[in-house]
Amino acid sequence: MKHEEQRIWLIDQLLSEEEKYKGFRIPDEAQEQKDLLRALMNVRPPRKISRAFLDIQDEYLSAENEAAGIADADFLSPCPSDERICIWQGDITTIRIDAIVNAANSGMTGCYRPLHNCIDNCIHSRAGIQLRLKCNDIIRQQGHEEPTGQAKITPAYNLPCRYVLHTVGPIVDGKLTQEHCDLLASCYRSCLELAEENNLHSIAFCCISTGVFMFPKKKAAEIAVQTVKDYLDAHSGIEKVVFNVFSDDDRKIYESILS
Repeated sequence: MKHEEQRIWLIDQLLSEEEKYKGFRIPDEAQEQKDLLRALMNVRPPRKISRAFLDIQDEYLSAENEAAGIADADFLSPCPSDERICIWQGDITTIRIDAIVNAANSGMTGCYRPLHNCIDNCIHSRAGIQLRLKCNDIIRQQGHEEPTGQAKITPAYNLPCRYVLHTVGPIVDGKLTQEHCDLLASCYRSCLELAEENNLHSIAFCCISTGVFMFPKKKAAEIAVQTVKDYLDAHSGIEKVVFNVFSDDDRKIYESILS
């Protein structure tokens, strides 16, 4: 089955799961097909799916992710002030590293808004349906939503990294408080501890809580850098930490702090 045929087959399989999609016409244009496939994956609840689907999905997503380009963390330039730390501007789903950090919500099964551009949606979309199923298993087994400031680890499935660390950052709805700051620091510390417990040596952090969770960006970066440096000074297991930024403003903030 060719790559384009795989995409149409996957869409057909997902459409066939819901009676409300009966008679839905698959668009002819490739990008519209890609968007439809991602949207169907985004809204699909965490329920069982066939091995055949996962095999085709994995082959398809691996090819898509490879085509997007892979950035190898081993070749990133360290900060002049600390060789253990790198700043990298780009798409965190394209980095080859031991683990990336996902800014999850408390339900931890991903973003259900079709084509939403949050990191949670992007990671789940490119990892594959298995990631939502795994996260759902974790939540079901623990019997409650994921608390703010803690972290869980899952395989990365079709992403170029090996693992995904999921952490729920604090939501700043109003004035920033010390509790917000402490919880954000706990997110970074929990991820580092979890990575070290699993014998991982490199980790890429996104800018936790600074998007829709509204944590002030400069203060969040200061907490991130200080928490990571304190941890690295006290532990030897983590050899490389990448601060992944997406915008020019975020890059300038981290460069200023780490200069």
